[in-house]
Amino acid sequence: MKLIDVHDLRELISCIGIGRLNREVLSAMEHDFARWHEFSLSPRHVTYCQDGVIELMPCSDNEQYSFKYVNGHPKNTAAGKLSVVAVGLLADMVDGYPKLLCEMTLLTAIRTAAMGALGAKYLARDNSTDLAVIGTGAQSEFLALAMMEVRTIKRIHYHDIDTKAMAKFEHNMQGLGAELIPYDSVEQAIKDADIITTATAARCQAQLFGYGHLKPGAHIHAVGGDSEGKTELNPDILSNCKLVVEFLEQTKDEGEIQNALVDVVHGEIWEIITGNKPGRENAREITLFDAVGFALEDYSILKLVYRLAHEYNIGQEISILPALEDPKDLFSLLKDKK
Repeated sequence: MKLIDVHDLRELISCIGIGRLNREVLSAMEHDFARWHEFSLSPRHVTYCQDGVIELMPCSDNEQYSFKYVNGHPKNTAAGKLSVVAVGLLADMVDGYPKLLCEMTLLTAIRTAAMGALGAKYLARDNSTDLAVIGTGAQSEFLALAMMEVRTIKRIHYHDIDTKAMAKFEHNMQGLGAELIPYDSVEQAIKDADIITTATAARCQAQLFGYGHLKPGAHIHAVGGDSEGKTELNPDILSNCKLVVEFLEQTKDEGEIQNALVDVVHGEIWEIITGNKPGRENAREITLFDAVGFALEDYSILKLVYRLAHEYNIGQEISILPALEDPKDLFSLLKDKK
């Protein structure tokens, strides 16, 4: 079985570049969401605790099976720890043997950003040039870079209640092709934005802004509303926009639509990608991609990383599975070898 740790993944990204990886992940996800009915799909298994949440996210087709272990503990950063960490596994459906064990903390940030870019490809205006980033934590740079792959972003407006996080975002994004404009408030940051990403961490029913603050034709990629009782948007936005989700069965319990009083969902993203339902239909409609993170995205990126790791000879083969002369004699592993 191949092991890809964080050092291996950094080596892979160094070889191909984050831009190419973003494009390949976006393409892989678009391909897999277009074959939606070939997958065995289910909401993630969620375990809540006092300070956060731990989730298992499975997905499979007839050839391969994947799952991810991931947490969400917003208070971790105060103790010098990441608020989100993850590990993923990819296995062969034919014999059930795992073939990849992979770090997924970094990969989760990359696939989350790519999924937002995929939503923007179908829901944001083609001439979108101004991106607002609300919440400049660990996810923010990835979101901005992925959006720049699908739209010509000239200006990035950004805001966070943590000024150190804003300074970090500015430092990391300098020289990457867009003008960086910090703001003291959410309302100022989104006023002229064509695309808005929201990625705040607090587990509460927040209302970062309302419908009246939005520019006509704006597209929202809502990331931070990703668990039960955790939302970011005023409910008046939900009833006045074209709202698209990843997997309705999961999103209704975890996404912004927890706050919706009626059924406001236009469709799932696979329906937009395949043309079963329309995406953006005019330049003035407000669109919202209520993205909570779904297991099919992890499947796509794990499969891609497995291929790229072999292509660039990155990672290590580990002996985590027994290799027996007689597959019925597992006990032989305990015998002394002479």
